[in-house]
Amino acid sequence: MLKKLLLTTTAAAVAFSAANAFEINGRGASFPAPVYKEWAAAYNKATGNRVNYTASGSGDGIKSIEKRLVDFVGSDKPLKPKTLRKHKLYMFPAIVGSIVLAYNLPGVEDNQLKLSEKAIAAIFSGKAKYWDDAVIAEPNAGLKLPHEPINVCVRADGSGTTFNFTYYLSKIDPADFKPKKKFNWKANVVGGKGNQGVTANIQQTKYSIGYIEYSYKLSSGLPAATVENREHKFVAPTVQSFQDAAKYASWDKKDDFYAVIAYPKGATSYPMVAPSFILLDEEKKEANDKVAAFYDWAFKNGADIAAKLGYVALPKATVDEIRAYWSGKGITPAK
Repeated sequence: MLKKLLLTTTAAAVAFSAANAFEINGRGASFPAPVYKEWAAAYNKATGNRVNYTASGSGDGIKSIEKRLVDFVGSDKPLKPKTLRKHKLYMFPAIVGSIVLAYNLPGVEDNQLKLSEKAIAAIFSGKAKYWDDAVIAEPNAGLKLPHEPINVCVRADGSGTTFNFTYYLSKIDPADFKPKKKFNWKANVVGGKGNQGVTANIQQTKYSIGYIEYSYKLSSGLPAATVENREHKFVAPTVQSFQDAAKYASWDKKDDFYAVIAYPKGATSYPMVAPSFILLDEEKKEANDKVAAFYDWAFKNGADIAAKLGYVALPKATVDEIRAYWSGKGITPAK
């Protein structure tokens, strides 16, 4: 009798949970998509709530939230407070990722290729046209570089990854680069949609190099370059070097957390790091509470998942600021 009662009670609890589960839809940046999807799967298992996220690019995401097509949007390009007010949007950071220079160079292993700031600027400006160009060869003594044209793989769509990468390029070569979501490259480029498209193009194109988020490098097995940082030290892309860079991030909830953190200080800092942001519609109180519930759960439970994929979870002080920001905007994570 007791066993039957327990089974009945459990079944009723499951049914109640299923009946009260919610579903939300988001789209936008491909940069954080791998971690958002793993967080969503774990969240669904823990709560029964479903979070759907489509990696369509930051540009598409921003347009989608401005048109009120989805519940939330991911964007690696932060919007300035004035733009947020104009479109009645809220914004907060969710994760920090990194941009790596992945390559397809037969015989050159992971982290073997060293790229100076001059070499990176020369490759992406089109000034260095062959792999054995002197500016690339200089820090790579002993590495046999082929006399083959450099195929530069870039984003074809409006992209927060491109914005952050060109922001970094503008710091090392301001004459040739300005921060843009969609850049008019002068190099010999191969365009791809999303980080996934650029990754596929690098895999399929010999003698190529391109910029992708680190988790795509991990899942694809592509090698990536060791690069010169702001302190003129060569640093390999690792979770530790990303963490060393991320600690220099400065956030302020009064400015809706607007920040671009590429090109940080620090001898051990990796130079191409970027936060990814969530955009919400001010008018969608119920949806915003559900989105906040998901990210609140991820902040509490998702750090290990983030680290496994090569992302850097936000520090507790930043998460506390985000929760205070939500409260100030009348957002209460749904139960």
